[in-house]
Amino acid sequence: MISSYLFIAPTSLMGRGVFTTKEIPSETVIELSPVIVMSQDERKLLDQTKLHDYIFEWGENNDQCCMAMGYVPVYNHSYQSNCEYVMNYKDQQISITTVRMIKAGEELLINYNGDWDDDTPLWFAAK
Repeated sequence: MISSYLFIAPTSLMGRGVFTTKEIPSETVIELSPVIVMSQDERKLLDQTKLHDYIFEWGENNDQCCMAMGYVPVYNHSYQSNCEYVMNYKDQQISITTVRMIKAGEELLINYNGDWDDDTPLWFAAK
């Protein structure tokens, strides 16, 4: 499920991103994305490709990885994100939920650390 008011468009600094055509209230689930779960051995192969930048660590012990379908791989990172993602291991899906009201035309951002307000430095230089 991807909300009908979401769209992908170019960003000035990060290639592409996810945006909204309408105002979205806080605590709104805007996307439920199924995932493809892969093993540690498959992760080693993916780490050698461009897909490395789009996969998520997965599992209670982060001993797997997954590729999310839908728009999830396109959300850009921010330490001041306006959305957060939650992993549902049982149902093999990731949900995206707003953490504050979002204005029409605004880019939707997640914190790649997992928690929307986690300011731990990332494994790459974030803008």
